[in-house]
Amino acid sequence: MILLILGVVIWALAHLFKRLAPEARAKMGPQGRAMVSGLLVLSLVLMVIGYRSADGAFFWGRSPAVTGINNLLMLVAVYLFAAAGMKTKIAQVYRHPMLLGVVLWAVAHLLVNGDTPSFVLFGGIGIWALVEMVLISRTAWVRPKGKGVKMEIFAILGTVIVYGAIALVHYAFGYPVFG
Repeated sequence: MILLILGVVIWALAHLFKRLAPEARAKMGPQGRAMVSGLLVLSLVLMVIGYRSADGAFFWGRSPAVTGINNLLMLVAVYLFAAAGMKTKIAQVYRHPMLLGVVLWAVAHLLVNGDTPSFVLFGGIGIWALVEMVLISRTAWVRPKGKGVKMEIFAILGTVIVYGAIALVHYAFGYPVFG
């Protein structure tokens, strides 16, 4: 469990560094970006190893109803990631589509994984995303310019492809997503 907690903490702090200490981060220049990227890779490795090896109390599991809700939330979460990157309509209306996608991802996973390691991983990342939204919202926002219907279509197509890839990876690791 220590590796999992350490991974979540490093993930959160590496992302929050820019928000909590903007002057220090700016002074680091490009080397700071490389350092943060390295910390994020390390945190991902720690989270994967930590989650797969962690033990903890079990409170609830999957059911057909929550599996369906999980899959729907995940589809929306993946779309929000695509929408943020492609500056679709929702990215022009809502300031944090990617972070909202992270929160939906966390909630979706907590619905079907009611054990202590899942609370640490998905709950921790979900809380980080909420904190990040609050911190970002304290700064001025310039609404992005839309890129038209073409990007909306690409975002939807990309969502379906990435969602399918995510499902295949889950199956490869022994976590069937559709039942």
